[in-house]
Amino acid sequence: MALALSLGQRGQGTCWPNPAVGCVIVREGRIVGRGWTQPGGRPHGETQALAQAGGAARGATAYVSLEPCSHHGQTPPCAEALIKAGVSRVVSAIEDSDPRVAGQGFAMLREAGIEVTTGVLAEQAARDHAGFFLKTEQGRPFVTLKLASSFDGRIATSSGHSQWITGPKARRAVHAMRARHDAVIVGAGTARADDPSLTVRDLGIEAQPVRVVVSRHLDIPLMGQLARTASEIPVWLCHGPSPDAERARAWEGLGARLISCALQEHHIDASDLLQQLGQAGLTRVFCEGGSALAASLLADDLVDELVGFSAGLTIGAEGLPAIGSLGLDKLDDAPRFELIGTRAIGPDVLHRWTRALG
Repeated sequence: MALALSLGQRGQGTCWPNPAVGCVIVREGRIVGRGWTQPGGRPHGETQALAQAGGAARGATAYVSLEPCSHHGQTPPCAEALIKAGVSRVVSAIEDSDPRVAGQGFAMLREAGIEVTTGVLAEQAARDHAGFFLKTEQGRPFVTLKLASSFDGRIATSSGHSQWITGPKARRAVHAMRARHDAVIVGAGTARADDPSLTVRDLGIEAQPVRVVVSRHLDIPLMGQLARTASEIPVWLCHGPSPDAERARAWEGLGARLISCALQEHHIDASDLLQQLGQAGLTRVFCEGGSALAASLLADDLVDELVGFSAGLTIGAEGLPAIGSLGLDKLDDAPRFELIGTRAIGPDVLHRWTRALG
């Protein structure tokens, strides 16, 4: 099952809106088939593994990181494929919360006389599939908020100079994180100040995440890197109800997708923003700031994981803070997260935090 989960992770960032599922088929103590959900969501992991196993799947055990699907979509159900292949046992990490499945895949297998075992490494599977579950149950994607800051929590000097606070190894790690998310999202201020490309580079990866910019008025440079590459790598612009019409036409002409979002106190409503992205099929988004967007997501309790890169330099109080105003009077009201890992990345420190349970 650990291998199945590891294989499933290979599909993260490339198979949305489908879940990233891994499958391992074992017969008489030997692995005869392996697979994971392919780019675009098809073929599914079970189909890939069964194709590799061929006739050796008959009488074998299939280890699957999520309940096999039981409904007919663009492809037949994976539960049906496992039955036809003649496997004798299916071990699954966790039940699918999609109402089209939700236990029906297991029921289909059992009715066919296949032994079904569930709950193996379920906690890890829940983490791996958290984005798919959130989209299914709450209509929004999983949100990772990444902050790269000085030791005193600044992301730029008072003049806006920010390149580079962290070192090349930390930046390379960020590219690897981008690759495992469906989309990278930034605010309009970051797009204007940094002219980012928001792509995955130097890792030999062809598939690129969607680039999402949150800009109420679409006041983003039409000659920047995002504009120049919008016809090649997807750019989605999340704007307010009444964007600048001329800019909207210009961005659409460049190939960008425009998504209208509700406002909350003259700013894009973070909750509606994520609902819109969920409806568009995204399951995992990687937010890289700036400070206002980070504060908006935190204030609405929409951040599922924090990733921080801390550098060994100080900028001072006049520098730009990593997170904008949250309007807090008491520490009891502050968003809290639980530490799940820390390690050195070159001269910098990486620390990861998950949403606190209580």
